[in-house]
Amino acid sequence: MNIAMLGSGFIGRFYAESIQGYRNKDKIVSIYSRKEESATKFATDYNVGFATDNLEAAIDRTDVDVVCIALPNNMHEEAVLLCCKHKKAVVTTKPLARNAEEAKRMLLAVEKAGIFNGYLEDLVYTPKFLKAHESVKNGALGRILWAKSRETHPGPHSDWFWDIEQAGGGCILDLGCHCVEITRSYIGKDILPVEVMCWADTQVKPIDAEDHSIALIKYENGAISQFEVSWTFRGGLDLRDEVMGTEGTIWINSFLRTGFEMFTTGKSGDYLAEKAESNSGWLFPVGDEVNELGYNHMFMDMFASLEKGIQPKETFYDGYVVNAVLDACYKSAKTKLWEPVKLDIWRGRTGVSKDSHLQEYDAEHYLVKEEMTHYGAKKIILKNKTTGKLSQITQ
Repeated sequence: MNIAMLGSGFIGRFYAESIQGYRNKDKIVSIYSRKEESATKFATDYNVGFATDNLEAAIDRTDVDVVCIALPNNMHEEAVLLCCKHKKAVVTTKPLARNAEEAKRMLLAVEKAGIFNGYLEDLVYTPKFLKAHESVKNGALGRILWAKSRETHPGPHSDWFWDIEQAGGGCILDLGCHCVEITRSYIGKDILPVEVMCWADTQVKPIDAEDHSIALIKYENGAISQFEVSWTFRGGLDLRDEVMGTEGTIWINSFLRTGFEMFTTGKSGDYLAEKAESNSGWLFPVGDEVNELGYNHMFMDMFASLEKGIQPKETFYDGYVVNAVLDACYKSAKTKLWEPVKLDIWRGRTGVSKDSHLQEYDAEHYLVKEEMTHYGAKKIILKNKTTGKLSQITQ
């Protein structure tokens, strides 16, 4: 693929490391930045032939196959509409938009234009997530009851994130978008998110947006998800997921504790890991950040899907659903009530009833619990189907 990269900052450079460092046959041929000097520096660092501070000029080139948007949130829609105008395949960083209405316009625009669209949600492409998700799909955990995702760190790198007008929100939009897509993937992306309860506050940072939030999201089949997000966490980048089902549990620690531990006096002053707050003392680097954060698998899926003429695993539609859930979170944080998720476009299942939690033991009883005691006896706790009476069998 020949790529036009829109954005020369932190995420654009992460993308470039993956695109040109993994598949090798892919090449960034055009770079746009809001500052000409930044575009020129990026072009030098990654051997890009065309650098500009003109957005449309970066997109409207005959040698560009796909446009990769790595821009501030308030610029996503403008860039997408230019891709539609020039019939360019487009992939964009998360979140898709600042809110669901903006995301809906973008979704409808790319579908009307008939162009390939991909949502760059890297954390559902991490090696650990892919392995865990495959286990869940194969039934290793049984029926999924609860999924939890946590992303916390000391705050983003660039000034625009802290500006509520450019970003559209604070840590809910910036980090919650990851968590919502992770947890709904475990529960089932075809299962309707129904309502949310969210707490949010600005506890530390001198900003208008929230810097800390916790939310619960109910799904139509009775499952529930939870996210914890913060720009106030001290100690680095904490990425953790938990999934609980009727037959098992998965715990994932993706970044802060990876089995790589190092002590240093800090004299080198070198970069060690994303959002690491210190370069001295006991540190926990990541062996291959680009791969462990999912970028390699994500671009492989995007470009392979484009080559095959099929949809990638994550599309603008997924980004729209995530934005709709986060809109409900923002509303709930203000009202202190459970708020419904408003989805004008829903392409999943409808009318899904809550799965039965009753497990039969025999014709007369449901099984409550079965366990082996420390003294060798097997205990079986039962509930009578008719009377509701609880009883116990010891073997």
